[in-house]
Amino acid sequence: MNHDFDVISAARNWRTDASQDATPHQIVSDIFASDVLGLEQLKTRLSKPVHKSLQATLERGETLDPGIADTVALAMKTWAMEKGATHYTHWFHPLTGSTAEKHDSFVTPAGDGQAIATFSGKELIQAEPDASSFPSGGLRATFEARGYTAWDASSPAFIMRHANGATLCIPTAFASWTGEALDTKTPLLRSVEALNTAVTPALHLFGASEGTRVGSSLGAEQEYFLIAEEYFYRRPDLVMTGRTLFGAQPPRGQELEDHYFGAIPDRVLTFMTDAETQMYALGIPVKTRHNEVAPGQFEIAPIYEDSNIAADHQQLIMQILRNTARKYGLVALLHEKPFAGINGSGKHCNWSMSTNKGENLLEPGDTPHENMQFLFFCSAVIKAVDDHQDLLRISVASASNDHRLGANEAPPAILSIFLGSELTDIFERIESGQGGRGTAAGLLGLGTSVLPPLPRHAGDRNRTSPFAFTGNKFEFRAAGSSQSISFPITVLNLIVADAVSQLTAELQRKLDGGADLNTAVAELVRSTYQAHKRIVFNGDGYSDAWHQEAEHTRGLLNLRTSLDAIEHLSSPKNAALFQKFRVLDDRELAARQEIMYDIYFKTVNIEGETTEYMARTMILPSAVKYLGDLHAAGDSRAVMGIESEVSGAADELYDAIQTLSAQNAASGGDEVHEKAHHMRDHVLPAMLSVRQAADKLEKVVAEQHWPLPTYRQMLFVK
Repeated sequence: MNHDFDVISAARNWRTDASQDATPHQIVSDIFASDVLGLEQLKTRLSKPVHKSLQATLERGETLDPGIADTVALAMKTWAMEKGATHYTHWFHPLTGSTAEKHDSFVTPAGDGQAIATFSGKELIQAEPDASSFPSGGLRATFEARGYTAWDASSPAFIMRHANGATLCIPTAFASWTGEALDTKTPLLRSVEALNTAVTPALHLFGASEGTRVGSSLGAEQEYFLIAEEYFYRRPDLVMTGRTLFGAQPPRGQELEDHYFGAIPDRVLTFMTDAETQMYALGIPVKTRHNEVAPGQFEIAPIYEDSNIAADHQQLIMQILRNTARKYGLVALLHEKPFAGINGSGKHCNWSMSTNKGENLLEPGDTPHENMQFLFFCSAVIKAVDDHQDLLRISVASASNDHRLGANEAPPAILSIFLGSELTDIFERIESGQGGRGTAAGLLGLGTSVLPPLPRHAGDRNRTSPFAFTGNKFEFRAAGSSQSISFPITVLNLIVADAVSQLTAELQRKLDGGADLNTAVAELVRSTYQAHKRIVFNGDGYSDAWHQEAEHTRGLLNLRTSLDAIEHLSSPKNAALFQKFRVLDDRELAARQEIMYDIYFKTVNIEGETTEYMARTMILPSAVKYLGDLHAAGDSRAVMGIESEVSGAADELYDAIQTLSAQNAASGGDEVHEKAHHMRDHVLPAMLSVRQAADKLEKVVAEQHWPLPTYRQMLFVK
């Protein structure tokens, strides 16, 4: 097969869909959130008492009144059918990391050949999907199938459209018949409540009014690759695993640094505009789009919003990117490391805390050295990250993220906090007793009168830091591009709630002892920073010197692989923390650990078997066929030299396949954690040996004989 023809076909194989054409005025006035049934939209469809009752649940955290369900369900159904929906679904987030839905029609037979549209309050509040067919970590056996989805009134219902209609999607939690959480949303909602419970007493000490509630805010940047469909379906590794298991480095990758923030190709920009228009209709506040560092890599980023809604929106962003790409002859790759040797993809989680009055608790203000409330909460975050390095690492643990962490602008597995020069200086001065302000932000002169002076930020950015302060929020950069952000947010909410509750208790003791607020906070900030400053690092997180210092001098954890991290999830410290704030009980926590081991094992097992299949049935036969052609070409020095290279690499590949085959056949043990460790310790190294031999062959086998689209083709056809 002539793969040069594939290049031309891949470059031409895309369509323009004018149906998403919308003016900026329409996006702002007509399209944004047009497919979302929010509180304001419900206001015109509900009686005042029902609306007030629902508002009390959403804005003040009061218990949902089941008595209003029928009225709300009728309003939902009417609105959804006006929008063209024929079905509804309870949309939930099982422990697969993706979403799930079962569609039911509004149409109900009424007898005599007639039908009516019905949707009751009971159907709104609760449904019963099969709980044993989703990962449960042993909480549900196959014969114990009953599970429930429960309406999450805090996340608005929305319409998902397809070519022939639309569906009403109702965000829900998912739990077993015995009450354990089988999803990612339930612990997230519990952690938001834990954060509120922990932080509001601290705010009251700083003078906040009664009725103040606190939640977390989040904006998750999404990185992804786009490649032509033509190539995707010619690569069994991409289809089966989401990443390339083979591929020699092309002559050109990202070393010219010309792709980042470059002009977006028209085909890609057309796709982006279509996807964004769909996101706008769903109320997703996407703000930024640009080329990322690697060729073929891009990013989309929303501004931050309520963390529960942000988690729902993140799942929708991934779904829309995947679905829309296909309309333009493209495939969106969300894997953390689809291509070796160039940047992987992350999901940078910009996290903060805010009140129901709109106050960002991590906003330093104009004088952060005088803003004691900010310094108190910033100290709590520093303490939280230091105390719970293991949990943050666990929250981003996966077989796919292991390929990404530690290089090419992805943070290392060692957790540390970047504060920037000014904020670090403030904490250092507080610790030493100097107080005041050292370095000033000042203005950045640009060397010409034509350009205005710019305000210099208080600190530079650090692309190697896993947890960086970025002005009025912390950016957790270690999350993987394909994962649900619910668990990382849950952990962030939980560990900060724990730190704040401890610091609040200490502050209250100081106040009860007669100290004034400023003196007590200053002393608390000083002692907290002194106890936890080992976690603060503003330097190069990739350097060998940092790894040595972090582990051996500072005593920080270096959980290099996901399996190193996962084993800590159910430690007594972590179990007690999840129990203390009622986020996960022992059974729920143990189940999640079991699921993480299981997913790791299955992910690598699929990769190992795919590697063996492709090497044995595609790559090795191509090399053998090429050897036959070379043998028939005669005995010239050139032919004999190439034949020797190909023959040597083919023998190396054959031997590596045999080793991999044996490791794939072995189980490593009966328990899932034993199988997972077998995958890491034996299958992954065997896969790497197969890849190295195959990549050698790719560089010497004639192109017309090579059975796979290459990096050169996949990365540069846009």
